[in-house]
Amino acid sequence: MSPPFRLEVLATDAASRARQGRMHTPHGTVETPVFMPVGTQGTVKAVGQDDLQALGAELVLANTYHLMLRPGEELVHSLGGLHRFMAWPRALITDSGGFQVFSLAQRRKITEQGVEFRSHLDGSPHLLTPERSVAIQEALGADLIMAFDECPPSNAGRAAVEAALVRTTAWLHRCVAAWSRGPSTLFGIVQGGLDLELRRRHVEEVCAVDLPGYALGGYSVGESPEAMRASVAEVAPLLPADRPRYLMGVGTPVDLVHAVAAGVDMFDCVLPTRCARNGLLFTSRGKLVIRNAVYARDERPADEACGCYTCRTHSRAYLRHLFATGEALALRLNTLHNLHHYLDLMRRARLAIAEGRFAAFVREVEAREGEAGPAG
Repeated sequence: MSPPFRLEVLATDAASRARQGRMHTPHGTVETPVFMPVGTQGTVKAVGQDDLQALGAELVLANTYHLMLRPGEELVHSLGGLHRFMAWPRALITDSGGFQVFSLAQRRKITEQGVEFRSHLDGSPHLLTPERSVAIQEALGADLIMAFDECPPSNAGRAAVEAALVRTTAWLHRCVAAWSRGPSTLFGIVQGGLDLELRRRHVEEVCAVDLPGYALGGYSVGESPEAMRASVAEVAPLLPADRPRYLMGVGTPVDLVHAVAAGVDMFDCVLPTRCARNGLLFTSRGKLVIRNAVYARDERPADEACGCYTCRTHSRAYLRHLFATGEALALRLNTLHNLHHYLDLMRRARLAIAEGRFAAFVREVEAREGEAGPAG
């Protein structure tokens, strides 16, 4: 029998709501706060599972929508589940598929039953319901699974956001009824946009359902970073202190440390991998656009303060050459660097909380890798 899921809080910051902890899952311990690389189709783009383990990744996110369409959860289940299928021995989390479905604005229809949509691959019709979402995620065998929710865009009016909350709450109860309470642990999701009244109301509704963890959805969907950070600072502390708090789809390194200060434990975002594939590297001195001609003869590593394989081994000149010539190795080396940067940021955040210097750490991150300008 799999060990029960639980969060163990090891240290808290006296000057903020930041906490350092440990999540116990069927596939190992996860140190928090944690950044989860996004493995949309059972793979983190451009790197292998051995790379992820070497980087220290302990929890990877896979995408329900994409895996249900291709290769299908039945096939994955028949081959031993997603862990075995992708040869990943550590913890896995799946999203509900809701965000991807709702992003198909011209291809879907929302009803109380669920969402009818047409596949972006071949136009085939599908119906994704709360029950179906839970069944798919359990068939995949993820350690952590998400309730099916409606994620309205940032420019949605109050009436639309409120309607989404009502539907999300109703769908949450259906997800709970469908959940087998097996090895997969179900998280509820709080919506509400930037409306703090609606966010507070939805926190009460979602947290009235006793679940092992809770997430904040509907951020980083078009609002400004400042507005998002201010809202998270108000809402995250309202979630139960003895359960993991997950901020979905966020964000830059500065976004992450501000959310940690608000008490958030878990993050996922495509930013580090997507930026890597477009030649943008995160460094301790800001963003570095490696494709720029200024780096053609630069013998320095991408980040002289970084200990990743890419920075230990290769120069900016070589990385630029690979990117300019379209070599696949450019994507791997850039991705290794950006993922190391994010994972190391969380490692340093955990250490700062444990050592009682988290406020100084936040100021350091803001000063060194804020959005002020490019790396030199």
